[in-house]
Amino acid sequence: MTPPLAEEALRIAEASESLAAVSSCPVKGSTAKPYVILAKRADFLRVASARRQGTGGFLLQARRRGDDSPVVRVGFTCSKKIGNAVARNRAKRRLREVVRAILPALAQPGWDYVVVGKPGATLTRDFALLLTDLSGALVQIHRDRPAKATP
Repeated sequence: MTPPLAEEALRIAEASESLAAVSSCPVKGSTAKPYVILAKRADFLRVASARRQGTGGFLLQARRRGDDSPVVRVGFTCSKKIGNAVARNRAKRRLREVVRAILPALAQPGWDYVVVGKPGATLTRDFALLLTDLSGALVQIHRDRPAKATP
């Protein structure tokens, strides 16, 4: 005789095997661009010295890598000005969700992006406004800018 808990565990395992898993990776041939999370400090510093666009909810920094890789890389950062660890993690979760929703459609291959949380704004700003902030900032970042004249 099989214990009742074991039967329930088998039933749940069989049900989960029959369901298709949802993948966040783009399907071959789809228009969504894959992105990789930045982890090295040197990458964050390189992006910080390039283009930047402020919004109401965060600061977007972007840099063209110049390699032939089509991968888009994204980093997230929130300083202690945001608040304690719980507040910083919540702010980063909100920023990750905004990036997941908007970046695949508007990002350009071969670019690195860093999203920096703003104190008092990232946590309290309406989520719909954060979405429009990111789409507007990406448009501004990728707009052609005239070259600076050298004296």
